[in-house]
Amino acid sequence: MLNARSKQTRSSARQQGYAAPLGRPGARLSQQPGVVATAATRATNSASHHPLTDSEENARLYRYESDIKTAFDAIVPTLKQVSAMQHQADFETRAQQLAREQLGYELPAEMLADAWIDQLDMRRLFAWCLFETYRRFCDEFFSDDPMGKSDVDFQRLLQECGFHTLDISPCADGRLAHVIRYVLRLPYRAVRRKSYAGALFDIEDSLEKWVETELLRFREGRPNTADEPTRYLKTVVYHYSSVDPQHEGCAAHGSDTRRAASAGLERLQAFQQAVENTYCCGASIDRLLIGLDTDTDVIRIHIPDADGAIKLDKYIDTREIYDATQPMAASIAEEWIGDYVIGANPDMADGMARFITYLVINNLSQIEYVRHHHGDHYPDIGHAERFIGAGIGFEEVQLRNLTYFAYLNTVEEAAPDLDVGIKIFSQLNIAHGLPVPVVVRYDYHGNVPGARKRAEAHCRRVADALHTRYADLTDQGLLHTLQAVRDVNAASRIEILDSSVKAQAAQEAH
Repeated sequence: MLNARSKQTRSSARQQGYAAPLGRPGARLSQQPGVVATAATRATNSASHHPLTDSEENARLYRYESDIKTAFDAIVPTLKQVSAMQHQADFETRAQQLAREQLGYELPAEMLADAWIDQLDMRRLFAWCLFETYRRFCDEFFSDDPMGKSDVDFQRLLQECGFHTLDISPCADGRLAHVIRYVLRLPYRAVRRKSYAGALFDIEDSLEKWVETELLRFREGRPNTADEPTRYLKTVVYHYSSVDPQHEGCAAHGSDTRRAASAGLERLQAFQQAVENTYCCGASIDRLLIGLDTDTDVIRIHIPDADGAIKLDKYIDTREIYDATQPMAASIAEEWIGDYVIGANPDMADGMARFITYLVINNLSQIEYVRHHHGDHYPDIGHAERFIGAGIGFEEVQLRNLTYFAYLNTVEEAAPDLDVGIKIFSQLNIAHGLPVPVVVRYDYHGNVPGARKRAEAHCRRVADALHTRYADLTDQGLLHTLQAVRDVNAASRIEILDSSVKAQAAQEAH
C-alpha cells in the first residue's frame, strides 16, 4: 500500500543519490536534472524487468488476450478453407470437422446444406461465426472471471485518496478498450467506464450518474456515507500516436493531440460547472486528464494544482519514469516516483498525488507488457477492431482493438459515433468484402419492474434503426447485427435475442 507523503519529506531515494526533480510544464524527464534516458539505456532496459512490474499478472493477462484474439482471428482463415472445399465430396462433414478443430464449434447446418447448388453466403457465415465467438467469449468472461481483481482493496485506496467514485470516459476507439484493466490495471467492476468518440462524454449522462452516486451515499452509505469528505473523480482519457502522430491519433480530432487534450479538458470543466450550477452546498467534482499513446500504452497524466486546475502543458510521462527508475530497487523506485509526482506540482492535494502515483506505478507493468511481447510498439498501431459494440453494457470488453464502442439509447443521438465506426470498418472489413458486425447490447437491472422488456425493445429499435440508416450496406449483406441483453443484478451471462443472420435465413427459407 502506498503511503501518503508530506511535501517536505526527504526520501531515501534522494539520500541514495536518485534525484526526483520538480517537474516543469511540458518538460520531459530526460531533460531534467538527475535523469539520463538515452536511446542506448532504453535499449538495455527493454531487455530487463522493471522492479515494480507485476510479471505474474502480465503473464496471466497476456494468455487471456492471446486466447480471445486468436479465437476471433481464426474465423477468416477457417472460412477460406471452408469456401475452397464447398464443391468437394463430403463437404458438410469435412467443413464441420474443420470448424470444430479450428473454431471450437460447428457451423449452422442449414448454411452448408445447399452449397452444392450455389455458392456459400460467406458474408453471412462470417457474421454468424463472429457472433458465436463473441457469445462464447462472454460466457467465459462471466462464468470464469478471468480478469478478476480485488474491488475491495481498490475502493479502500480510492477513499483513502479522498475519492468515492472513479468515472472514466475514454475515446470510443478500440485501441483504448483495454484502458481500465490493462493500461491502468484497475478492477473493471469498481470503475465506471463509458466511451465516446473523441472522449467527448455526455455531460447530462455524467450528471445523472453523479446524482445517483450521491443519493446512494446519502440513503445507503454506498460506497461511503455522505458526510465523509470524499469526492467524485471524473477522468477523461484522450489518445495520440508516437509512431505516426499525423495519421494514427484520434480521428475525431484530426489526429491533433493538443486538440484532443484541449477538448477533453473543456468537457471536464463543463461537467464540473454543471454540477456546481445545478446543486448547492459546495457540490463539485475532482477532475483528471490522461493521454494514452496507443502505440506503446504509455500514459501522460496532466497534473492538477491545489484547486484542481489543469494545464495542458503540465504533465508527467510514464515512459520516462519507467526508464529512469528501472535500475533502482523496488522500494527506492516507488518512493522516487511518489516524490517526482509531488515535485511536478507541490501545491497538488496529497490525495490526488497519491492516486496519480498509484496509476503511474500500475502503468509501468503495462509498459513492460508491451515491450516484452511486442517490442518498441504494437504491430497494429492502427485500427484492428473485430466488431462494433452499440448500446449499454460491454463490461467484458477489456481488450485492445477488439471493439469499437458506441454507447447509445438511440441511433440518432449517437449518429456521429456510429458513422466513425462504420468508416473504420469500411477499411477493415467492407474493403475486403466482409460485413460490419454490430453487437446491439442492453444491460438491465432485473429488480426493476419491466426492465427486461424495455431492454428488449431497445435492442429491436436500435437494430432496426441501424439497418435503416445504413440500408445500402444491409442490402448488400455488408451489415449484420446481433441483439443481446444481460441482467446485471443476477451477474448472469448475456442472452441472445435475435440476429440479422437468423432473420435472413428465415426469409430465405420461405
